[in-house]
Amino acid sequence: MDFVEQVKSSIDIVNVVGEYVRLRKQGASSKYLGLCPFHSEKTPSFNVDASKQFYYCFGCQKGGDAFKFVMEIEAVTFFEALKSLADRYGIAMPKRAEYSDAETKLKSALYEMHEMAARLFENNLNSSAGAEARAYLDKRGLSKEIAAEFGLGLSDRGGQALVRRFEQHGFPREAIEASGLILKRNDGSGYYDRFRGRLMFPIQNETGKIIAFGGRAIAAGDEPKYLNSSETPLYRKSYVLYNLHRAKDGIRKQDRSILVEGYMDVIGVYAAGIKEVVASCGTALKDTQVRALRRHSSRIVVNFDPDAAGENATEKSVQMLLEEGMHVRILQLDEGLDPDEYIKKHGAERYRALVDKAGGYFHWLADRIRARYGAGDAEQRTEGFKALLPAIQRIPDKLERAAVANEMAEYLNVERSLVLEQFRGLPGSARSAAPKRPEKPAVPALEQILLRALLADGAVRAAILPQLRGHAALERFATRRIFETLCGMEEPAGYAALEARLDERDSALLASIVIADELSGETDSLEHAQQCLHSLATVNRDARKAELRTLIRSAERTGDMQEALRVAQELSQLERS
Repeated sequence: MDFVEQVKSSIDIVNVVGEYVRLRKQGASSKYLGLCPFHSEKTPSFNVDASKQFYYCFGCQKGGDAFKFVMEIEAVTFFEALKSLADRYGIAMPKRAEYSDAETKLKSALYEMHEMAARLFENNLNSSAGAEARAYLDKRGLSKEIAAEFGLGLSDRGGQALVRRFEQHGFPREAIEASGLILKRNDGSGYYDRFRGRLMFPIQNETGKIIAFGGRAIAAGDEPKYLNSSETPLYRKSYVLYNLHRAKDGIRKQDRSILVEGYMDVIGVYAAGIKEVVASCGTALKDTQVRALRRHSSRIVVNFDPDAAGENATEKSVQMLLEEGMHVRILQLDEGLDPDEYIKKHGAERYRALVDKAGGYFHWLADRIRARYGAGDAEQRTEGFKALLPAIQRIPDKLERAAVANEMAEYLNVERSLVLEQFRGLPGSARSAAPKRPEKPAVPALEQILLRALLADGAVRAAILPQLRGHAALERFATRRIFETLCGMEEPAGYAALEARLDERDSALLASIVIADELSGETDSLEHAQQCLHSLATVNRDARKAELRTLIRSAERTGDMQEALRVAQELSQLERS
């Protein structure tokens, strides 16, 4: 068996997609439904079919098999997706060159280098050189077990440990320079370690592979306080959330995520048994990160540090969250404490209780605006409400937007007439218009039934395909290219084999036909396929009749009665048959 087919037959697409998307089974069928990970939506339109082993979104028309899904969701090549799935399910990759390419080989080397660096950092932390870093962790209340679970480590202060290790291992210079772990000296005389004498936090992708590091200064005078990996072929900051690979199960279970600012906050909250916690990796929150969260739950509690910088970051982040359709609550802790400090002082249960009753975003923002503008006279309250309007306008749902506006007007003691006046003067939403969905051709039911029957059973294909090849009706099919490809295939010619031979447009069209709910599996028999062929013959005959009648009228208009008589005889024979 070909290795690609071996991997495909060994995995279940429901499990693969389920690592990234919260799926819900649809009754007793083999279909699952969830929110699409490739575009923003409130109503689920993303389908996964366990029996056919493919996915399809009726919203954005993306579809394909498990390989295509991993390629799309992780932005990787086919060979990387193949290797990722093989590794994930314990299937040994062949060493033959056709199962790799230059980009995949480079990324494989980078993954290996990051794992090697993580082990070196951990060893350093647990050695005599790690005494100062271990004292810092003790002071922050982190146990050895938690430090080990998060893979914390210490980078060598000398700046040559990784350079030597990578060179001894024989990594090519291209991979060393692309890793983001090594920097080239300005004078070109060699390399040195990017991280030196820092407490190291491995950053993993959603499948748990180490793709970058964050390094915290522990020696006095080291700047900056936090130093993060630069972007590499493995690491795109705007797509990664710290701890998401651990937190996603907790997010689904609790139906919410908790967004905090830093690595230590994540570790402190997680260590307290509150598993649904993540952080952005040293950057302002991006829409791609929000969508990664929304795949698992649309509810979020934002708990940034209670200083001015934290409040500003909260306000900016929440705008993005609202635009992506998240249900946002804000938690501000007392005494100027960050989440980790609060848990150390007051305990996990008290923190969890505060998370559970965290207030809505607009009440938090209204309080900030009221403090800024005052709430004494009508003019101050009106100015405050106007300042709140841009945030309200970012709510995509029209009804929710109106409800929030009325609630905020009441909270700020502003006249209801002002709400109506302001909404008449503003656009329906500050969010840009949703991209127009690509149009797909309307596919007649006859074509859909015939295609489903052919894909469902080899016996149906053996009986029907010889009659279908060269059939005149195929020229008029909306699915002509799909049928022509199927007619040209040898067995096995099921869904997966056919889908692999189609271009992206026809692949998505095929998926939409096979997964369509309005056509049940009862149409997958030889009898139905034969009925389709009979209907095609009828349709073909009717089309020929119409064509002949047109020819007769044309001949009569030009006075060519001999031609008109000849065509009329052909029409008569066709009608008798």
